[in-house]
Amino acid sequence: MEHLKIKSFGPIEEADIEFGDLTLFVGPQASGKSIILQLIKMIIDRNNIPSVLKQNNYEWGIKYENFLDLFFGESMSSIWNPGTQIEFDGKEYNVASFLSKQGNKESSRGENLFYIPAQRVVTMSQGWPRSFGSFDIGDPYVLKQFSESIRLMMEKETINGDSNPNNVFPKPNRLKEPLRKILDESIFHGAKVESDNTSLKRRFLLKVGESKLPFMTWSAGQKEFMPLLLSLYYLMPASKVKLKNDIKTIIIEEPEMGLHPKAIQALMVVFLELIANGYKLIISTHSPVLLELLWAMNYIKNYNGTSDDLYELFSLDKNASMDSTFNTIIKEKTYATYFFEQNNEGIIVKNISSLDAGSDDKFTSNWGGLTDFASKAGDIVSKLVANEEYKQ
Repeated sequence: MEHLKIKSFGPIEEADIEFGDLTLFVGPQASGKSIILQLIKMIIDRNNIPSVLKQNNYEWGIKYENFLDLFFGESMSSIWNPGTQIEFDGKEYNVASFLSKQGNKESSRGENLFYIPAQRVVTMSQGWPRSFGSFDIGDPYVLKQFSESIRLMMEKETINGDSNPNNVFPKPNRLKEPLRKILDESIFHGAKVESDNTSLKRRFLLKVGESKLPFMTWSAGQKEFMPLLLSLYYLMPASKVKLKNDIKTIIIEEPEMGLHPKAIQALMVVFLELIANGYKLIISTHSPVLLELLWAMNYIKNYNGTSDDLYELFSLDKNASMDSTFNTIIKEKTYATYFFEQNNEGIIVKNISSLDAGSDDKFTSNWGGLTDFASKAGDIVSKLVANEEYKQ
């Protein structure tokens, strides 16, 4: 996955995107970020999606509108219009490129892209991932498939010889110890997540001291993070957990939802671990914290920074297990940032990867508007202080 070009797709008038190992999408709500991300999923997994839909008793016949509504969500088929042009890694795609996969032998292939949607918390029905078939017909495909993937993973977890299968977090054989530590310190604060198999319906419980709290009583950040945690288990499985997947690309929508900035910083370390492991990662975000990481990475890479700089950036103690991760992302990985700009013709996707505060392009200098408020607040405070000093 290297290059995507789009003309006239939904609200997107034009996009020309060259992906890094870590690529950020920034822009206002309803500016088309999710539509492009779902399009990428549809292209990369075009040999798998029809098979999954048919296994779950969905039919679309020969009408492309039906297929698009099943994939993007109810009444979304109009995003693909007669003027739509899609080119991905040098190959052009039209709706027929996907309709032709119905019944094709290639359609049984596995996923190559794992999509973590923004609405992920709704997958946790009473504290346990929902099945594909439990969602409404008009819900987006990526939401259903995400929930089904982590549900099946949790079912497999209990049959792989774990000495304590009910223990979910922290779990000694899942994630590196430094990653478990920073996630615990920033999100769970010593509480433990357990799988309760004693009731009539499986669920996650949060153990705080001697109390065991049901999912709906958790903090907003803990509830939002739980599907992300299960995603990390899916993407970085323990040696005993065998999952049939060929995932090469990960999409995460708005990972910052419900989280304190310290928790977002902890997640950034996990994201670096993912790309060091060979995944390509695309993230849509409204948080300046993630752009601050890429801004710092530009300088660390271009000014001979070392892993010591990343340990300092994330306030981490040096650890041999993280040395390889940090060295890899500094020396071998690339980073890109794109802003979704609204103009009179529609949305134009702009490359702002330099994140240069001195750039003549305002969207590059203000990081797609994410630093506007802080800059204005600083200007007002400076003006007021200067006026007061002048009076004195």
